[in-house]
Amino acid sequence: MPTPRSLRTGLGVVRRFFRRGSKAFAKAFSLRTLPGRRRSFQALSIATILLFVPIVYVRAVADTYVYSAADVPVEPVGIVFGAGVQGDQPTGYLTGRLNLALQLWHAGKFKVFLVTGDNSTPTYNEPKAMRDYLEAHGVPSDVIVLDYAGFDTWESCDRAKRIFGVDHAILISQGFHVPRAAYLCRAAGIEAYGVGDPNGLSEGPESQWIQDNLREVAASFNAVYQATIQPDPKFLGPQDDGVAQALQNSAK
Repeated sequence: MPTPRSLRTGLGVVRRFFRRGSKAFAKAFSLRTLPGRRRSFQALSIATILLFVPIVYVRAVADTYVYSAADVPVEPVGIVFGAGVQGDQPTGYLTGRLNLALQLWHAGKFKVFLVTGDNSTPTYNEPKAMRDYLEAHGVPSDVIVLDYAGFDTWESCDRAKRIFGVDHAILISQGFHVPRAAYLCRAAGIEAYGVGDPNGLSEGPESQWIQDNLREVAASFNAVYQATIQPDPKFLGPQDDGVAQALQNSAK
């Protein structure tokens, strides 16, 4: 069936519009001319500023609630965020978080562990590996509570509040991640204070440090969205009294 003349005419107008627009854009931002280089530099500067606005905002809000291990206020619950497992063993980053949690627990900074992470498949279980590590280092099983559906930081925070009834907590993670965790958990309604693993920023090669911090720049866009919109977790489920029961066990 032949294309109607009016449609052909319309398509031609659209093509000419984009052709002329692309030529005008290329001319305006051409690096061969001084005005073009100036405009390109200005556009790049604006884009760079916009790129870092979310992470600067998140850090500005959350840094007040990030403490050292010695200075963090005492709270009933310590939330340890998952950071990957290899088989049934914690990765280096997760081991650092768990060791810091043990240090805080032994110092009396909190009574109950809430370990939250990914158990989306039968063969991948972050919370179980975290519990096993803590038990192997002398923590009684009745003060460890597992959240198997903490698929990201927001979901861990939201589920801690809505499913496990956590109102006050210490958050344990790497230094580059803990400000975002504090920002999101406070958005979820938890009186939260973060402590970062002091070895977390220097662990591994410099390329890993760069990768971790670039990831935080990108993740901050999503964090601002989640804190504002507050989407439901992928799996919400029924109320769980595990934390309340563990607190009773810790008082015996």
